[in-house]
Amino acid sequence: MKTDLTDTTASKVNKALVLGRRAIGTPAVGMVLTLVIVTDEENAYDALKAANDASREHPSRTLVVIKRVSRSPRDRTKSRLDAEVRLGAEAGTGETVVLRLYGEVINHAQSVVLPLLLPDAPVVVWWPVNAPLDPAKDPLGALAQRRVTDTYAAESPVRELNARADAYAPGDTDLAWTRITPWRSMLAAALDQVVCDVAAVEVEGEEFNPSCELLAMWLADRLDVPVKRSLSAGPGLTAVRMETSCGPIVLDRADGSLATLSIEGQPDRAVALKRRETAELMAEELRRLDPDDTYASALRYGVDRLNAEAEAAEETSSGGTATATKTAPGAKKSAAAPAAKKAASSSAAKKATSGSAAKKSPAKKAPSKKAAAE
Repeated sequence: MKTDLTDTTASKVNKALVLGRRAIGTPAVGMVLTLVIVTDEENAYDALKAANDASREHPSRTLVVIKRVSRSPRDRTKSRLDAEVRLGAEAGTGETVVLRLYGEVINHAQSVVLPLLLPDAPVVVWWPVNAPLDPAKDPLGALAQRRVTDTYAAESPVRELNARADAYAPGDTDLAWTRITPWRSMLAAALDQVVCDVAAVEVEGEEFNPSCELLAMWLADRLDVPVKRSLSAGPGLTAVRMETSCGPIVLDRADGSLATLSIEGQPDRAVALKRRETAELMAEELRRLDPDDTYASALRYGVDRLNAEAEAAEETSSGGTATATKTAPGAKKSAAAPAAKKAASSSAAKKATSGSAAKKSPAKKAPSKKAAAE
């Protein structure tokens, strides 16, 4: 069931929800949370589809806030609210309200959303694109216990991660972090199978993928070892290589669906690590509404610190190689010195021997006068 309301108010939207529930025969509200999606017209369809799929696991009231930019200066001064109320099969297992805001009301979206929140139920705000730099201080973010962003959709993901770390507040999370949950589980399980020390780690993935940086920061924070971030053609994360005292541990996923786990002394194993859809990611995020301390610790580790420590480790290893190379000619020189000394002493002995032999040999006597006369 779908109801369109033009130039309406929040109270009229609430009335349409009540009438709609009665019309389809479900007057009771059986939803567990309110999901607020803040997006633009271009990304609204995909975000709403993901939310409807996630609502099969978490029945919720979904409020889609679309801020429409008016073309003329005159229209920008006029406030208008259009709403689309969806119930039944069109809204998954919950209720969906699409709110389109025009004019000055764009800057006061929280006043439209607040009357539509479910009473005594948690609130989650999700920005699929164009998330604020500080979600907790955003007017809509302040209404929520959980704030979900996606740095993968940002123009500069690494810079966005730094901004997220600076403005982090309990309840913030990111879908780039949710994407690496299977990787973190598999790597932790691999390390549980061996008793050894990790010396260094390399995380390989495509460029401009913040999940690679987050996984590298998590490993560096937890293992306290240098972690190198290297680039590949993708898709997404492609490999993690750990150098340990028991031999290398490699988790390699070249095709984006099936990975291979290699541990020294054990047969290679095929592991299902497919790239998940946004609906699965949102369903995972909605399972827990408490602050994610592990994400906070990894995020605060910092991309700059990660790169600095990796460069320092590379310089140390290259410095050790250069020192060894320098030492080799020196050793050659010191080994050649005794040989030269020995050769010099033997030549001196030869000279001395020939000199003494020359002294000992009698000189030929001059012929006597008698013999000369003869």
